[in-house]
Amino acid sequence: MTWIDVLVEHAQDQIYIVPYRIPIVIFSAVAIYFVFLLLMKIFGSRVLASMSATDAVVIIMFGAVAGRVILGHPPTLATGIIGLATLMAMQALFGILRAKTGIGRILDREPILLMFDGVVVRNGLQKSHFTYDDVRTSLRNAGIGAFAEVQAMILEPSGEVSIIRVGVKLDPKMLEDVRGAEELIAAPKQEPRA
Repeated sequence: MTWIDVLVEHAQDQIYIVPYRIPIVIFSAVAIYFVFLLLMKIFGSRVLASMSATDAVVIIMFGAVAGRVILGHPPTLATGIIGLATLMAMQALFGILRAKTGIGRILDREPILLMFDGVVVRNGLQKSHFTYDDVRTSLRNAGIGAFAEVQAMILEPSGEVSIIRVGVKLDPKMLEDVRGAEELIAAPKQEPRA
């Protein structure tokens, strides 16, 4: 066997996939996709909102574990392509389902009110796994220097934090789907606390 034959054999081992593994890779990718959706539903979008060092470690570890599960052993170029194509197909399918059905309401978390009229909504912090430090960091990132400058702060399902400043007209319809907002809008106005 020449060195070219050895090189071709190693290249084939790294590139090709044994046909019986194709459905296993597809099933693994679909299963990991659903597990990720479930974990995001349970633990919330806080992980996407603010990347502390521990959040970054968890995201990296999740990616490593998911990749290993999808690719199996030995990982090859073909398993990687099939795994990525399956994940992209799942994302496209759920995008279509969200647009045509109400599945988005089931899969996505609702927006959560974190602050209202300059006051931190503690129940919102608990539900979102947000901390008081996360709130202060988000305010600083938005260029806000005092709690009293905030009319509403909302953790969106995407993990982004929306901040509406005092002085901006806030239509109550904008908060209809926000968890915790209904009671606060109907309540008498509170004095801002720092």
